[in-house]
Amino acid sequence: MSSLENVRVFTQSAIRIVGVGGTVAYFDPFALTDAEAAHDADYVLITHAHYDHLSPEDYARVAGEKTVLVAPAGTGREVAGLDAAATHLMGAGEKIELPGLSVEAVGAYNVEPERLAMHPRENGWLGYVVTLDGEPTRYYVSGDTDQNADNETVSCDVALVPIGGTYTCDPRQAAAFVNALRPRAAVPTHYGSIVGTYANFDAFAAAVDPAIEVVKKLER
Repeated sequence: MSSLENVRVFTQSAIRIVGVGGTVAYFDPFALTDAEAAHDADYVLITHAHYDHLSPEDYARVAGEKTVLVAPAGTGREVAGLDAAATHLMGAGEKIELPGLSVEAVGAYNVEPERLAMHPRENGWLGYVVTLDGEPTRYYVSGDTDQNADNETVSCDVALVPIGGTYTCDPRQAAAFVNALRPRAAVPTHYGSIVGTYANFDAFAAAVDPAIEVVKKLER
């Protein structure tokens, strides 16, 4: 598991996870290059409505005729035009079982005073805990969030969390969040482009408990 070869992180929080049976799930595809436009998504999961997470152009780059969409209930109007084969709208605390994919929705929102308006709890935006192809590994893709009462007890093996600050946890806060979750591995996201620098990775890794493996996956 150390290399997490089945996990890719592109720009921002764009993530691709492949299950052992070949199920392909994307999260928040954004700013993908032509070479990354694989049209191989079985599932696309959207965490919230901001442009760097809900990008119709990038959805089209990964989706095919059979792609199924998962999104927060409050984004129904925004995702209606994506032309998914099926759409499942979820609220925090809900769970769904789909072919090759199990999904648990987790509240994603800010609690730090300086960013309360950026991802307010009342928007109902989400992170997701998923398992693929019946395997036990639980991947938590947190979305844009701070550590909060709804997510700090998530059970997961791999935590993909934002570290860029301004709109989400900064490296120190993200490390504290990961240390509370106690996953086997942590993968930082949401840095090095719109907010945050590549140096954030080093600050984050230094503050994470040494018992938790930190895996660098951001590719550019």
